[in-house]
Amino acid sequence: MAATRVYVSNAETKDICVFDMHPKTGALTGIERVAVPGTDVPSPTSLSMAVSPTRRCLHTALRSPPLPVSSYGIDPSTGRLTHLGATPLVAAIAYLVTDRSGRFLLCASYTEARIAVYPIEPTGRIGANPTQILSTGPHAHCIVVDSTNRFAYSAILGADHVMQLVFDAAAGALAPNTSPAVATRKNAGPRHLAFHPSGRFLYLLNQTDATVRAYRIEPGTGTLAEIETLAARPVNFPTEASAADIHPTPDGALSTSANVKAALSPDSASTRTPACCADRALAHGNHFAIDSRGRFLLAAGLDSDHLGVHAIDQQDGSLAPRARYQVGAMPNLVEVLDVG
Repeated sequence: MAATRVYVSNAETKDICVFDMHPKTGALTGIERVAVPGTDVPSPTSLSMAVSPTRRCLHTALRSPPLPVSSYGIDPSTGRLTHLGATPLVAAIAYLVTDRSGRFLLCASYTEARIAVYPIEPTGRIGANPTQILSTGPHAHCIVVDSTNRFAYSAILGADHVMQLVFDAAAGALAPNTSPAVATRKNAGPRHLAFHPSGRFLYLLNQTDATVRAYRIEPGTGTLAEIETLAARPVNFPTEASAADIHPTPDGALSTSANVKAALSPDSASTRTPACCADRALAHGNHFAIDSRGRFLLAAGLDSDHLGVHAIDQQDGSLAPRARYQVGAMPNLVEVLDVG
């Protein structure tokens, strides 16, 4: 059986905590804590992460000068990290993703309104020269590539739209699709995107109004057709919502974050109202991840310096807190991988 490893990036301490996760109980055991080099700025930063399709490399970018993206080799048997090198980026990056071939790194810059594409060298290190730098509307927050590696989508928070792009996987270049963008509601604040496991649907999480918009991906063209928009905030939620992250479980059930994590029941292409909330004590949940078996949701508490593990009910998608683990200061991203 493959072993499950958990990687948590910590913005203030500028390091990555690596855990082993028990596949049945969700219990975590610490393996190592790895420094992320490349900046002498003492203040907190943001630490984005992306994993290669082969699960052999992890890339992480600091949003402090000189804006390095570090690459780590992932040991295929232990999950331990080996630093491969660092490359300065052209902008502070809020979100990283590799294309489906693992040959290019696509980066979204919130502060500088850019998308950049970098080649990934055979060693796993990021190439020094971007293949493309593309201007966006204000506050580009996310970019994702579809399962065919032909189309990309970027959530532009300050422009209230999702960019629709065609991806040239040979050249590492993006171009506007026939319809360059699809608009959201005014002041919705589009933040993060996630594909349905079938690859036929795309979900958008809006930060400002805490809603989820479901799209059908049109075959052939890759353009988006809206299905519906629903609230991500649970009924009687006690505070103002600020949605942060969205991920599907392997069976297509949808989970989102709105200050706390809300699990939503699956309904083929569409979403439904939130079923429950996770541990509010985590404080300012910024990111979460779900294991490959769909049994556990792991949530980073940005202001609590803890990682919370929650069991996912396999019948209704509800969440039950299992344990909390001390990590580094200001944990803001989580990745869960099967290795071995």
